[in-house]
Amino acid sequence: MNREESIRRIRQREQPWDIAVIGGGATGVAIALDASARRLDVLLVERSDFGKGTSSRSTKLVHGGVRYLEQGNLTLVRDALHERELLRRNAPALVHDLPFFIPCRSLWQRFYFWCGLKLYDLLAGRDSFDSSRAVSAATAATRLPTVNPRMHRGGVIYHDGQFDDGRLLIHMARTAADQGACLANYLTAVGITKDDRGSVNGLTLRDLETDSELRVAARCVINAAGPFSDAVTRLDDPASESMVAASQGVHIVLPRQFFPGETALIVPRTSDGRVLFLIPWHDHVVVGTTDTPIPEAIEEPTAQAQEIEFLLRTAGEYLTRQPSRADVTSVFTGIRPLVKGDRSSRTASLSRDHSITVSASGLVSIRGGKWTTVRKMAEDCVDAAVRSARFAAGPCRTRDLPLHPIVADSETADGTNGQQTPTGIFSSPDRLAIDRLLAANPTWGGTPTGLPGLRRVDVAWAARNEMARTVEDVLARRSRWLFLNTAGCVAAAPEVAGWLAEELGRDPAWQREQVEQFLRLATHYTCPSTVT
Repeated sequence: MNREESIRRIRQREQPWDIAVIGGGATGVAIALDASARRLDVLLVERSDFGKGTSSRSTKLVHGGVRYLEQGNLTLVRDALHERELLRRNAPALVHDLPFFIPCRSLWQRFYFWCGLKLYDLLAGRDSFDSSRAVSAATAATRLPTVNPRMHRGGVIYHDGQFDDGRLLIHMARTAADQGACLANYLTAVGITKDDRGSVNGLTLRDLETDSELRVAARCVINAAGPFSDAVTRLDDPASESMVAASQGVHIVLPRQFFPGETALIVPRTSDGRVLFLIPWHDHVVVGTTDTPIPEAIEEPTAQAQEIEFLLRTAGEYLTRQPSRADVTSVFTGIRPLVKGDRSSRTASLSRDHSITVSASGLVSIRGGKWTTVRKMAEDCVDAAVRSARFAAGPCRTRDLPLHPIVADSETADGTNGQQTPTGIFSSPDRLAIDRLLAANPTWGGTPTGLPGLRRVDVAWAARNEMARTVEDVLARRSRWLFLNTAGCVAAAPEVAGWLAEELGRDPAWQREQVEQFLRLATHYTCPSTVT
């Protein structure tokens, strides 16, 4: 992917695009992938970076949803489990099997969860994830040595999927580009254009890097802006009703010694009615999540003091060592784009299923959903767009479409099945290409202060092939260091800015501005030392 080439394609195009997608998160990129695989001409625009918001801040799970099983939503669980298997098959280097332990206080509770998770296995059908089983307290202690033995008398182990959300999104975007889609970040939709009959026929765009305006024609416009989809519908109809209930979920990240081993922990019912996960990820442990209603979606949400305290306190109840604020290496907060319900005011009970609407002018909007089902969401949305705009398109091809450039086997880039460190985030074909780039530039093996796992060559690759445009893009989403080691990223930011400036042809003033912007951003990922 190359941004300059994308902007050139947009400016030079004379014919209308078949589909223009607003939003470069998981849903928007999946739509671009689905539509381009059907040989439609697709443009996708994202006002910041791909996955800047919700899509890079998930709990890193590809799952059917144990909570939805308990709620009796078997259809949602079944469909999600089917999509879980497709995602692992199409991206085997980024999605892997992860065992989860549910602690139980009694034999009756163990039997209850065992029955439910056997239904979970049954709904999954013949997929490649292992099946659930009851385990003794001794077995649990061996697999999860730092879990407080007073909190269980054995339990149940079941299996779900784990992934790297930001990296998967980039591979989806690159696959869409391979299929012919045109994608551009830092290109925002500021207006929706209409013909004489009042039907949507294009977009007015603003290039945030050059502050210039572009106009594009499109036979269909899709609103896939996630938590910000209401703002897009108001470009179409200023009087449109709000459809999204904003809720934020917070995760804290701890050093791996708090939770060693390769089995995750799930607390099925916390004091706020949600489940809590402790998950090994990139040699750290992710603890989350909360569910806090907020008045409206904002681009950079901040964890509230009580959310951090809740996660630390609840995790501490289940661990042999109580974590403190000083132990937290990163905090990240995402906004859930939940579809509003008619009767419920609690965001924890609002629908995670997706909805698709078509306005009177023809704007197609998709809301809700979750990462696991994003492929099916995109299929449904493109089907709706084709019906609405009345143009010919082939059938969906993404069920069996491997993501580029991931090889179709279970071996990850660094030779392990599953847990990659941040130094091994690139897929096997990419790593070979990066090695060749390093061989041509031997001095690019150096690492910045604070981040020994990030190399100059990795920054060059991200800028040249993955459309990284800012220090944040590199440290938050092309690598995942901001989600793991905020202090290290703060120390590394000046050197990374210098390397990126060389790649993008920027001047020292741009470098200074990038560092200042990143330092402001990092405050949202830093755990305050005291409660305020």
